[in-house]
Amino acid sequence: MSSTSRAGRPKASSRETLAEAACELFLEQGYDATSVADITQRAGVSRSSFFNYFSSKSDVLWSGLDDRIGRAVEDLVAVHEDRDGAHVRRILSALVDDFAPDSLALAINNSSAMGLDDELEQDAARRQARLAATLADLARRSGVPALSADIAAATWAAAVLAAVRAWAESGAGRGSVSDRFADAVRAIARLPWTAAASAENGSGFA
Repeated sequence: MSSTSRAGRPKASSRETLAEAACELFLEQGYDATSVADITQRAGVSRSSFFNYFSSKSDVLWSGLDDRIGRAVEDLVAVHEDRDGAHVRRILSALVDDFAPDSLALAINNSSAMGLDDELEQDAARRQARLAATLADLARRSGVPALSADIAAATWAAAVLAAVRAWAESGAGRGSVSDRFADAVRAIARLPWTAAASAENGSGFA
């Protein structure tokens, strides 16, 4: 929780300060030319404080989404079986709900200026793979054949990351990630874990 200054204005946490400092430096001198030491110096915090929050400088951009993915993974692992995908839709909808503009949205919109195009693509792929692996495990626990489980899981994980990107690129203050995720869900409406597939096949799986 943020503390309050004597002027009554909330003081940003070290984590928020580090994220702001990193984005400023990425814009000023590029991602590759910016070191962790540069970020901590700009933020006015110690190197040890940086690693209390982040494992690398790229994690500064992803920390907000990483927290959400971490909670979603825990929730998905706790589901014993999900025959119609109701738990999956609920958990993934909660993941994207009320996602506020942050350093990741800024980086997506300024990726070329920051020299981040390749880094963001690789980092997004890692997060997508983590979410997909957890979804695939749940699908298999729910009786879905391995091939279908992998395809469905990869599609739903991609929908989450695509929704975040689409929201950021459209202007993070416009609409919400939930809106973009709803668009993604409609786009995959006939795949496993969808209402259409459930109605047609008598279960959530094709």
